[in-house]
Parts: sequence; C-alpha cells; structure tokens
Amino acid sequence: MRQINKILIANRGEIAVRIIRSCSALGIQTVAVFSEADVFTPHVRLANESIFIGPAASSQSYLVMDTMIDAAISTGAQAIHPGYGFLSENATFAKKCQDAEIIFIGPSPNAIELMGDKMKARAFVQERGIPLPPGLVEPIFPENNVEQIAREIGYPILIKAAAGGGGKGMRIVHKESELRKAVKVAASEAQNAFGDTRVYIEKYLENPRHVEIQILADEHGQCFHLFDRECSIQRRHQKVVEEAPCVILTDDLREKMAQSAIDIARGCGYHGVGTVEFLVDDHLNYYFLEMNTRLQVEHPITEMITGLDLVELQIQVARGEQLELIQKDIQIQGHAIECRIYAEDPFYNFLPDIGFLSKHRIPSGLGVRVDSGVEEGTEVSIHYDPLISKLSVHAATREKAIHKMRAALTEYEIEGCQTTISFCDYCMQHPNFIKGQYNTHFVSDYYVSDLEHNRLSNRYSKYLPDSNIIALMAGILFERKSTKNEYKTSKVASTSINISNVKPWWAARRN
Repeated sequence: MRQINKILIANRGEIAVRIIRSCSALGIQTVAVFSEADVFTPHVRLANESIFIGPAASSQSYLVMDTMIDAAISTGAQAIHPGYGFLSENATFAKKCQDAEIIFIGPSPNAIELMGDKMKARAFVQERGIPLPPGLVEPIFPENNVEQIAREIGYPILIKAAAGGGGKGMRIVHKESELRKAVKVAASEAQNAFGDTRVYIEKYLENPRHVEIQILADEHGQCFHLFDRECSIQRRHQKVVEEAPCVILTDDLREKMAQSAIDIARGCGYHGVGTVEFLVDDHLNYYFLEMNTRLQVEHPITEMITGLDLVELQIQVARGEQLELIQKDIQIQGHAIECRIYAEDPFYNFLPDIGFLSKHRIPSGLGVRVDSGVEEGTEVSIHYDPLISKLSVHAATREKAIHKMRAALTEYEIEGCQTTISFCDYCMQHPNFIKGQYNTHFVSDYYVSDLEHNRLSNRYSKYLPDSNIIALMAGILFERKSTKNEYKTSKVASTSINISNVKPWWAARRN
C-alpha cells in the first residue's frame, strides 16, 4: 500500500477547502497553493502549509504543471489532489506526476486521455453498444462539407469541442445559414479554453434531461455506482441546481444507466471517482453525453444520500487500498438538493457581479451544508469562476428537501454583489420543479419569460438595487452627458489588498 501523509491541493476556493477538511479528518497534512489574488482566502489559512505559485492569471499559476510538481517536491507531499477544473482532467499533468513519483489522486493518464477527448470517448462508448445521440466520431474541418453532414444528422444540431466541456466551445444550430459561423466561433472558443480547435457535430435533443451516474472504482477490479444526480437546471450549459436522486428514473432505468456507467469505467481501466453523464429524452431513452474523470462539483448531494465521503474514498483508492464496500449495501437515503450560489446577476442574463463580500452569513441546521471558498470581508475575484458557495440540503423526502432549501435560501445573507440566491428560490417555488417536470430549457422556458414580463420584481425586490440609487446614478449620468463630459474622471484606487498594509492579526487569523 502506498503511503500518503501529506497532500498538495492543486486548486483553490471551495473545493480546496473541501479537500482540506477530509484530509484533516484522516490526519493527513495539507499543502495549499495560492496566486496573488488568493493570498487571504480560506484555503490558504486552513492548510498546514502554503506555497505561492505566481500571478493571478491561472495560465501563470494554477495551470502551470511544473510549478505544482515543484511545490509538491519541495514540501515533501507524496500526492497531489487536483480537485475539479484547472489540471484535474489533464492527462499530461497526471503523467508528469507519475514521472516525478508523485501520486496523482485520480485515474490513470490513459483513462483521462481516452474519456477526456469527446470524440475518442464517443467511439469507445459506441463500440460497447451504449446509446449515443446521432453524430460524428471524428472532427469537422472548414474544408469538410459541413452542410451535408448537418443535413444527414438533422437539425437542430450541436457543435461541441472535442477536448473539453462545461459549455465551452458549444453552439446550438437550428438552421443551415447559422452553421459556418457557429463552427468557427465554437472552434475559436475551444482553442482559447482547451488549446484545441477540434469540434464535432451531434444531434441536439430538443427537451432533454441531464442525468449523471456517480461511479467509484479501486485498483482491485471493484467498480460501484453511487446512484444518480439530476443536473438539468442550467444557464449557459452550466449547472446551477442539482438534486439526487433523479425524480423521473424508474428502478429499472436507474439500474440500466448505472450498469452502462460501470461498463464504461471498467472498459477504460478506471480507478477513483468519476461521473458518466447522460441525456434522457421524453420517452426515457438515455444517451451517453460524456465522462468527467474527476470529482464532480455537485458531489455533496451524493455524499448526503449515501453517507459516503468521496474525497476520503479517493484517497483510499490512491493509496492502493481495496475498498470495503458491497454494492447492495449502498442505498439511497432520502433526497438532497444543491444550489450553486454564484456572484452573478440573475436579473441581467447571469452576468458576473464580482466584488468584496461586505456580508456573508450562511444558513445552518440539521441537513444543511455550505461548501464555500470565500468569507465575509474577502473578494470574489474577477480572475476565476464566480462561485461563492454550494448550498446543499438533505431530508427524508423530496418535498421536505425543497422546503428545507427554501428556508436555507431565505436565511442566507450576502451583501457586496448580486447572487443567484433569488434564482434558486425561484426554482424551488416553480410548479414544474416541484412536480419534477422540467428539462435543460428551464431557464429559457420559464425564468426568462417571467423576467421579461416583469413578474419577478415584487417577489425579489430585496435583491434589486434601490430605486433611489438608480435614480441618483441616472441623474449623474444625464448631467455628465449634458455638460459634454466636463467632469474629469479621477483614478480609482485598486481594490486589490496591499499585503504590506494588512494588519498582522488579519493575516494570521484562523477559523
């Protein structure tokens, strides 16, 4: 069995805090890494050690592989936990860790490479007889007759990046006149996000539900499923509300999807935790979407309904332990819901609204969990994902979980930026969510319509800017315009914290 006494966490924010807590419970020392923007963030303070890794830009800090490996070597960490995002699904990084004799807490480089390339993954899954949306298993290029390919598949179609996910490099195309531009934009976005211009075409399912299966495998041939999650409420193809288990799955369909996920994991020699994502149509047909070869953002709700600590299990697998689990003993216990609280303005197309949190008062109580990487008095940085926290609740039934989530959202207080709290509350109250009758178009079908028809102003007035402030700002802008910009704009001091001016008690504080 491999020894792991110290782990370097190659990540930041709430997931770094989450990993530190499991490590602390196991008596494992932790090393945090941080950029210039993260000097005073909780994960740096909570870890046993911390290493500065560079400028705020992730391309110069959290994405620099050699810096991470050097940090692990210099601190004596035997393993690196990549969290999610950044380097977590990078096969080259996993291989570099192997070469440096550092344990990568995740699957093998070969499994990451196979399932991380969406076209290779499609071909692999197709060979195993698992349903796929109609489409290609090879990339398209400008010289291809993309119009003919699209006609054969049938509109609407989806242009997708071969090397990534998370909604990046993805475009829905409804008609041929939009096709060439969509391919070009998707390829450009894929290049910026993943360094790979390859895109492919697949059939776009009109009213799908996004359902995923959590799997867990060790190095001794054991592979388990930890049931399912529904992740259909999304904006910009990215999840905002998730629940476990999925309300529409029958026992038979749940078992079929779980076995498909296990078949995929076994086929690629997978070990660790991973998630196989599917689309489910109106007729309860399911189709493989992709596999995420890492810990999923929404893993807390799986932990809530199974009673298992997924980070602890990751570490056990990384040590080479044989998991002491039996599939039939893993049971669904109640219902869990997660709401992602983003620093985004849900009244203005979910645009980021970053800033300092002048107030951050989290809800609490039995069955209420908050995973956060920021705290009151710190900044939601412009440099990274604007996630403030993940609010999760657990109850005996789905109905009780919805009521508990509504109470927790009401209790949650944040000032300093707009957040998605009001949107999440809207979801919890919506009749279609309550009945479990929703799909990935929930935002466009219901929320946008209610927003455009001004049906939300009164209900969520406390989340909107004060009308007097709006009037004052409008007056100032009008006066500036009418005086032909006679006012001179002064330079505004940077909001970045000056480390040299910070009081010692603040820098040394601990929870």
